[in-house]
Amino acid sequence: MTALQALDPSMLLLGLNWMDPEWLLEQFGSQMFWVAVGIVFIECGLLFPILPGDSLLFSVGLFVHRSESGEAGIPMNIVVACAVLSAAAFLGNVVGYEIGRAIGEPLAQRDGRFLKRKYFEQTHDFFERYGARALVLGRFVPVVRTFITVTAGIGRMERRHFFTWSLVGAVLWATGITLLGYFLGGIDFLQHNIEGAVLVIVAVSVLPMVLEWWRHRRAATH
Repeated sequence: MTALQALDPSMLLLGLNWMDPEWLLEQFGSQMFWVAVGIVFIECGLLFPILPGDSLLFSVGLFVHRSESGEAGIPMNIVVACAVLSAAAFLGNVVGYEIGRAIGEPLAQRDGRFLKRKYFEQTHDFFERYGARALVLGRFVPVVRTFITVTAGIGRMERRHFFTWSLVGAVLWATGITLLGYFLGGIDFLQHNIEGAVLVIVAVSVLPMVLEWWRHRRAATH
């Protein structure tokens, strides 16, 4: 088991090598990009909150840069890659929103293996605190980004308002993290030690939840 697999709870839960970006690249070659697109879509819209969206976006950027350097990677224009990934994130949100409008209330009351009531409750609190901005901020918080759009659908948020904020969030998240991987791909150490780079991305992605937990804990003790 790699260091990344030891940290990523989704890998521990599912026990699948395909959660490792390097493994995906070895298995699918340049088609790994479309696997990443599918995973981003699912994480953003189909209520499966433990997929490694952040690390995959970052890795796609690294692999595009690697290909431009003449090594095995993803031979694709970085602008096209960012556009497609942003579209997948946005369309996933639209699907999640419509699921929320159609059958969201019963889902929010479930307490299963992946769909937990506490996820909806935490996301609802996040929405209450930040309003429409939650559709942008929530993109950068694991679990929240999966349930925020369903919560918006349950609350019958006006579609035009939802689409606008969701599009902004999709572009900032998918394009921002992919470009980060692309530009950092020029650092030789990161290109040949991708697990270390992805560990940083995973750690940064969970940081907001850790800070929120610490803030609530501190408030409860006063």
